[in-house]
Amino acid sequence: MTGKVLIATAFCVGLASCGIGNGVASRQQPLDSLSAAEIYQRAELQLENDDPEEAARYFGEVERLYPYSEWAKRALIMQAMSYHRDRDYQNSRAAAQRYIDFYPADEDAAYAQYLLALSYYDQIDDVGRDQGLTFQALQALRDVIERYPESEYTNSAVLKFDLAFDHLAGKEMEIGRYYLKRKHYTAAINRFRVVVEDFQTTTHTPEALHRLVESYLALGLEDEARTAGAILGYNYQGTEWYEDSYALLTGRGLTLEPAGDSWLRTVYRQVIRGEWL
Repeated sequence: MTGKVLIATAFCVGLASCGIGNGVASRQQPLDSLSAAEIYQRAELQLENDDPEEAARYFGEVERLYPYSEWAKRALIMQAMSYHRDRDYQNSRAAAQRYIDFYPADEDAAYAQYLLALSYYDQIDDVGRDQGLTFQALQALRDVIERYPESEYTNSAVLKFDLAFDHLAGKEMEIGRYYLKRKHYTAAINRFRVVVEDFQTTTHTPEALHRLVESYLALGLEDEARTAGAILGYNYQGTEWYEDSYALLTGRGLTLEPAGDSWLRTVYRQVIRGEWL
């Protein structure tokens, strides 16, 4: 977040000058009798006291009582941040989106977009859950990267984008391993194929190729298994997955070379031409 928001209260020389340091009577004073700066400072005090829910309420009052003011603009982005700190992701997202809609050219618009993305990203936990939030996080993070490429949040957005992308691949792997364990080889192959074709830059690709070797060998499809092994050997020869595939294939007298004309042969040709990864 920019320094402009962080030092917004610099206009208040001290708590007393803002009418905040007058004890209980001041705190009980009706909000509509206070200035925007005084309400804003109350909100910041709530943040300092680790009460982001109450801080968000005060920031909202600034916007309600003093709409279209500079304080209202500052309060809106701070409200989005306060809601996020309180893990109220829906309200954080709504406040951040309002900021983007009202002030698209403002210097804090990048931070608002980043908060919006975090409202999805921070709800991603284990790979067993529905992945709708992951897709939404990816889109929102992409918006940060593409709309604000020079902002201070871009690098973090890129890192989180890669992690979310890896998360989706992990979901496909989890389901694929489930099918493989139960000998539903065709269903397993379909999942591992998604990883190889759509998530090839993730950390799950070497294992996906090895699981394809296992699945195809179980079905007696040796050409496909050999080709998957060849891709592993070309890109991931130093991994345990290559070693396992090498042992499986050579143990059956098979070489790790492309064979046949399956979808994997197309992937192998892309690898050789440098169009893959």
